[in-house]
Amino acid sequence: MLRPAVFLDKDGTLLDDVPYNIDPALMRLAPGARAALTLLAASPFALFVISNQPGVALGMFARSALTEVEAQLHHLFAGCGATLSGAYWCPHHPDGKVAPYNVGCDCRKPGSGLLRRAARAHRIDLGRSWFIGDILDDVEAGNRAGCRTVLLDNGHETEWIEGPLRVPFARAAHLHAAVQFVERHHGGCRTAPLNAEVTR
Repeated sequence: MLRPAVFLDKDGTLLDDVPYNIDPALMRLAPGARAALTLLAASPFALFVISNQPGVALGMFARSALTEVEAQLHHLFAGCGATLSGAYWCPHHPDGKVAPYNVGCDCRKPGSGLLRRAARAHRIDLGRSWFIGDILDDVEAGNRAGCRTVLLDNGHETEWIEGPLRVPFARAAHLHAAVQFVERHHGGCRTAPLNAEVTR
């Protein structure tokens, strides 16, 4: 039987936004994240982190460095009583300089490739799943995959490039509020009006 999932963006959503950080010692849960993970620990959702990591393609760090990042994520989740089912990275960037990562791809958000890969590997029902992120590329990736989406209004989206796939199902001030919204609306109709509720 397929399971629902909550997909989480990493930097700026789950963790404090430290650009290109691969140092586990600098990985700190963002405001509201600890309470959110504690709430998710008692939920029916499988939990995944979905993150663009263009620093690989740009030559800032090796792909292998993400192994320690993922290990620290597992540790942070466990500290809240939650289980991380998987972390999925896009190491590509079309303007990169490190082959074979200096290419376009379908896994770099706003593409939905990482979510679809996770769904295939873990038997996830994308139509019953959610993607929570802090920029509209996260929203578009989740919408493309068929998930419902929540945008964190925490000031990290600066471009506001709009489009029909970039409209979130809801907005929230921080991750805990977003997860509370998900808990209240899980099982509802996928085609409910977008931006159905603003959570604060």
